Amino acid sequence: MLALKLLGGVFMVAGALVISLHPSRGFSNIRLRLVLTMVACTFALALSAVLFKYFAVEGDFWVTTFWTYVGAVVAGLGLLAFGGRWRQFIRLFRAHPGPMVGINAANEAVNLGAGLGVRYALMLAPVSLVQAISSTTSLFVFAFGILLSRFFPALGREDLSGGNLWRNGGAALLVAVGILLINPAPA
Repeated sequence: MLALKLLGGVFMVAGALVISLHPSRGFSNIRLRLVLTMVACTFALALSAVLFKYFAVEGDFWVTTFWTYVGAVVAGLGLLAFGGRWRQFIRLFRAHPGPMVGINAANEAVNLGAGLGVRYALMLAPVSLVQAISSTTSLFVFAFGILLSRFFPALGREDLSGGNLWRNGGAALLVAVGILLINPAPA
């Protein structure tokens, strides 16, 4: 059973590697920095999910959720404090206050609902299952990218060439197989 879960993890990482390939430079050129950044972020998200479940089960869902978001605000303010990001934020806000507030409010409402849904699912199901299912986000992002490119090209562009679609489809298949191996359907 553990071997199948490890194989599933290998499939999911292979999917990430396939996405990171840059076809114009040849398939032998893997963007290592991108892959390492994705793996580090995925590790941080997995650790966050496990810690959340531990504290939410031991304590209270809403208290744990509150402190999770307080931590996110503190981390966000810390990121704004360095490298001139605060000045960049103020400059952008002054130039486009309406769209920044409107788009950000809509995005945060959707993100909050999704985040709360995932955190609640962590209380009900194994962490690995919830994380595996929520890792399919990239498939939806790719689908939205295709829809935007086809119907609203001014809002977003995705490479819809045959090679890119096959590459992304293959990566999605690898991730899907990985998810199935990590969390097989009950017999």
